[in-house]
Amino acid sequence: MRVLLASAELSPLVKAGGLGDAVAGLRGALIRAGLDVETVIPDYRGWRLDKSEPQPLDVPEWAAPASAHRGRMADGSRLTLIDVPEIRRPHPYDDTEGHAFPDNDQRFMAFAAAVAALAEMDPPDILHLNDWHTGPILGFLDEPPPSILTIHNLAYQGRINGGWLDDLPHRADAYEWFGDLNPLSGAIALADRVTTVSPTFASEIVVDGNGFGLEEPLRNRGSALVGILNGLDTEVWNPANDRLLDHSFGLGQLDGKAHLRAELVDRLGWHLDGPLISMVTRITDQKGIDIALSVVPYLDGIGARFALLGSGDAALAAEARALATAHADRFTFLEGYDEQMAHLLFAGADLYLMPSRFEPCGLTQMQAMRYGTIPVTSAVGGLVDTVVDDDLSRGHGTGFLAHDVSPTGLVDALHRAVRAWRSPRRRSGIQRRGMTIDWSWDVAAREYLALYESLTQ
Repeated sequence: MRVLLASAELSPLVKAGGLGDAVAGLRGALIRAGLDVETVIPDYRGWRLDKSEPQPLDVPEWAAPASAHRGRMADGSRLTLIDVPEIRRPHPYDDTEGHAFPDNDQRFMAFAAAVAALAEMDPPDILHLNDWHTGPILGFLDEPPPSILTIHNLAYQGRINGGWLDDLPHRADAYEWFGDLNPLSGAIALADRVTTVSPTFASEIVVDGNGFGLEEPLRNRGSALVGILNGLDTEVWNPANDRLLDHSFGLGQLDGKAHLRAELVDRLGWHLDGPLISMVTRITDQKGIDIALSVVPYLDGIGARFALLGSGDAALAAEARALATAHADRFTFLEGYDEQMAHLLFAGADLYLMPSRFEPCGLTQMQAMRYGTIPVTSAVGGLVDTVVDDDLSRGHGTGFLAHDVSPTGLVDALHRAVRAWRSPRRRSGIQRRGMTIDWSWDVAAREYLALYESLTQ
């Protein structure tokens, strides 16, 4: 089976968020499962894969010239780079000040037209689209192959001026959205199947107020909307052979985790009298940073210390800096991103905090469990699908859930987690259950393969 996997990002070539990692992870797992996967992305930097010549693509005049450079990555897997006018930029979407390029509409509409031309020239068995950047592809195809749209981030929809509707040769009405063109709403309507990156998120987004305005189009898809949980790169996130850590450990021997905890405590300059909480995240409202920061004044009563690593929203970062000064004995804010420190925070901490307001899937709670660090999360989206509350499951859990996404709910969940942590036997059981779960992309790939087969039989 041949799959054309279209995306605006693909790690390690280009990554602005979780999309690049997710597409790379699924791509690798599908290849391991024996599928012929051709991944197609924009040629942002003029990469060259081999000595072959780019193939010209038949696109509308406003998207020309367009070409496809088809080759292989270092691991031998197939990659196609699409070159269209103005697609080449240092960052896929934003300028140096973090503002979206004003011509992103032209750039990604041209990319979509070029991918459609590639699919017509060499039709795949399955066309797998990812997020809004690829959504218009279906509007450029007269007879699309069986298609799947995966929504990684519903908040970003790529809505642009309605004048672009005249440039879609097929089914433009599906993309019309209150006078504008909405690439995501159109693809939701036209794809044969729509997937989100966790089952619970798929059920949440059809409820009014939870679907970023697209609740009705999503509800209209009925059983064609399904949730498939994302996976992890279990080679990168592996406590048994993590190259960024000085000690290794695993299920049979957790001594290495104790050494890493001691190293982390030393680097933070603390003397611990209780559990160490970590959080590695983008500093955004979605991630519930304000909720996390609201517990800092209560850390003394909880009997814990808290280390936060991340960057993002300037106002939230300023609040974190102020709290780190006022509560230096209990809270530290490591502003920015340090890959080695991130791995140490996952491996050396006792509890991992993740009070997201919404979470399509979430990866860091799975990374934490992989390293025997107990997650304390809000009960939303993929967090519900990955974290089992140990209190509610009567000793069969992998972490703790705050069902009230608020400071009060989070403090309650933390108190329950600390109580469990203070019992060595209970703590060990929670750690080991989390560490034994198969978080690999191979699990998701099997579900996608079944979906592909249902569309091609």
